[in-house]
Order: sequence, then structure tokens, then C-alpha cells
Amino acid sequence: MTRGRDGGAVTPPAQQRALLAAVVAAVLAVSAAIYVGVGADGGVRERGALAGGRGERNNPAAPVSTGTWVTSWAASPVAGEPGTEMTGLMDRSVRNVVHTGAGGTSARVTLSNLYGQSPLTVTRASIAVSAGPDTAAALPETVRPLTFAGNPAVVVPAGEQVVSDAVRVAVPHDGDVLITTYSPTASGPVTHHPHARQISYVADGEHTRDATGTAYTGRSRAWRYVTALDVLSNEADGTVVVLGDSLTDGVTSTTGANHRWPDVLSDRLRSAVGAGRDVPRYSVVNEGISGNRVLTDGLGRPAENPSGLNRFERDVLGRTNVEVVVVALGVNDILRHPGTADPDTIVAGLSELVERAHARGLKVVGATLMPFGGHRGYTDAREGVRRAVNSEVRAGRVFDAVVDFDEALRDPYDPRRLRAEYDSGDHLHPSDRGYARMAEEFDLDDLRGGAPARL
Repeated sequence: MTRGRDGGAVTPPAQQRALLAAVVAAVLAVSAAIYVGVGADGGVRERGALAGGRGERNNPAAPVSTGTWVTSWAASPVAGEPGTEMTGLMDRSVRNVVHTGAGGTSARVTLSNLYGQSPLTVTRASIAVSAGPDTAAALPETVRPLTFAGNPAVVVPAGEQVVSDAVRVAVPHDGDVLITTYSPTASGPVTHHPHARQISYVADGEHTRDATGTAYTGRSRAWRYVTALDVLSNEADGTVVVLGDSLTDGVTSTTGANHRWPDVLSDRLRSAVGAGRDVPRYSVVNEGISGNRVLTDGLGRPAENPSGLNRFERDVLGRTNVEVVVVALGVNDILRHPGTADPDTIVAGLSELVERAHARGLKVVGATLMPFGGHRGYTDAREGVRRAVNSEVRAGRVFDAVVDFDEALRDPYDPRRLRAEYDSGDHLHPSDRGYARMAEEFDLDDLRGGAPARL
């Protein structure tokens, strides 16, 4: 059997298995002592603390400076990757390309085996700054091995995740970072985020510290295993998490261009700070999942594409030093429930998200639902539900502040539709220009302050 361009799962030849056997035995012996299975970061506030992070005392690369830990990039684990059920990505190096919001002097990485059915053994992992766009090559001086509780190898139990030790590396803002893992053993399915809008890379064998990138002949449009990059930052004081669906995931935006609306919002906020505006210094991270709903999970156990309510703890509260949540959900609750979508139920779900955020002292900015006239799922009844939800949102009965994407992108001559220049062509998802308009509509002053005081 042969491997595809995306590095899909294929059983290695018998002779490779024999060579791997000795390695695997040694790995498992070491890993038994470092079997790590932690949950989400827990939203721990680490402002001003020594930046050693987890495993600091055992990590010679641990940073010594101070700053604020924030999440610079994140992507929600969505499902198990088709074709990886039996062998995962055995004897493969996976080089994920992720785009940073905030820069920092140190970094740590979250790896997820949420959808795995067996333990995931990672014997080597690394982080590096990309040498440029559209390449697997790294700047050689930035390549750093990652450790876990001081060890180069880690076993991630099925359904769990781990966070690496902090490592000193200069992470740029608005730049690409390469996060590479190597797994010698079979472990599937692979936990992935399918609509990355970013090309990542795969190599046969162990090449985690290869700066040239020449071994990375496989290409992938998904992020695998990696779900968060935290940085110790002197330019950001907290994290904004955007919880959304495909309109946030950016499924119709240009691949590799970082034109999703949270990317543009991040650029706007950074520019405003640089220009001396009195706005919060926050990193912005994208927790959008295509097809995501407020109320309903996908199929499977654990559920693929879990609802906003069910993933809120993991994808929002689990990020580092979160200050503000932006909620842009609800369209799929209308489109995927023919004849049964109820505006009151959707609004109640959105309100529950707000209550959970307020319990943690977080401010919540909510978005109105954009029009989808002309889309194959459009009906007048569904349009009525959309308008009813938007009416409640605009009235201030749901969120602490509102960004009106509907008003910003709708056709003034036919409010049921997107304006032509903002429409990607499917009459639901925006074009690059439409995504930019969404970010421009966002009032940066709405990021100020926290949750309202409880009476």
C-alpha cells in the first residue's frame, strides 16, 4: 500500500515494523513512568508569575523572565480523522503550521487525543518559527525540542490531552509557527480539525528537528493533535476567545492567507494598541467549528462537533487568561432543524453560555445572525427564526455587548441576502472581503471591562 499526499494512515512494510519494535518497547518502558493525562488548561490565571510553567524544574530550556501567559493560537478538536482508525499516523512526523495572535518569549503546546481509541505515544516533539509562507522549513536557530514533565516522550491516554513544558523561544506575533510531533506506534483515530484553511505537512519517519523541511513531502489541510499554543507575552494581557461555526472557522476564506474574521480582528486590535489607542491588549483566538450548533452535538462518543454548550468548558474556559468571549453561533441550529427551529430555545442556549461566562467573571460579546437568502437551506420560516433571534440579541437581553454582523453584511435592497461583494457565492459564507467587513464592524471598545456585577 502507498501513502497519500496528505499522509493518510497506511500500515508500514513488515521490515519497518521489526525495526520499530525495539524502539516501541523502549518508549513504552519509559512512558510508563510519565503517563500523562491532564484535562484542559483550566483557564488558570497566571499573570505575572514565573514563566517556567509545567515541568519547569526539569526543563533546562525553561524561561526565567516574567510576563503574562496568553493563548496565541487555538483550534477546537472536531473529530477522528477518516482513514486513521486503525494505525493513526504511525512512524510519521506531523508538522502543523499555526498562525499566532500574540508574540512572546516562551511557549507551550497542548496536544489532544480526544478522539483516539488507544493511547497516543509521542516520542519526539518540537516547536520552531517558520522560515516563510507556504513552507515546511524552519528558521534553524528557533528549533526547540518540547518536553513533558521534563521528558522528551509522552503517552496521551485516549480521550485526554497534555500540555508541554514551557520552552524559551521568540514567538513573533502575526507569524507562522511549526509544531511537530512524531509517533512510532499505531494509535487511531487521529484527533483533528479538518477545515484549517492552512497547509500543514507530513514526513515519513522521525524528522521533528529537521529545519530544512525537505522530508515533508506530504501535505494536509487539517490540524492534527495540536489544539493550542500559549505564549509568555509582554504585548498581551489576556485572551479573547471567539466561539463560532463555519463563519468563524473561515471555510471559504483564502487558504494560507489568514483572512478569517478573527484574524483580521486580531490585526485591528494590535494596530490600535500600536497607534496608542486606549484599548485592551489582548490576543484573539479562533474556536470556530464548521457546522457547529448552540444546542446539538454531532454523532459519536465522544461526540464529533460537540455543541457550543458542551464544548464551552473545554474551548473557552480551558484557554489561558481568558478575559472576553465572543459568541457567533445559531445559524446551524436554524438550518439543521427543518421545521423545528425555535428562536426561544436558541436564545435560551445563548443565554446559558453567557451565564457560564459570567460565573467566571468574563464579558460576553454576541453577534447577530447573518442572512442566508439564496442558500439551498433558505425558507421563509427559517428567515423568521433568524430575525426573531436577532431581535432578542439587539434588544440587549442576551449579551453584554453586540456586534451586528447582519446589518454590516446584508444587502440593503434585500435584507434576506448577503451583499454581493461580501458573498463567497454560496449565499451563506462570506468572501474574504466579507470576513474583513465583519472584523471592521467589531467595536474594539466592547472588549473593555468584565462581566456585570451580580445583584
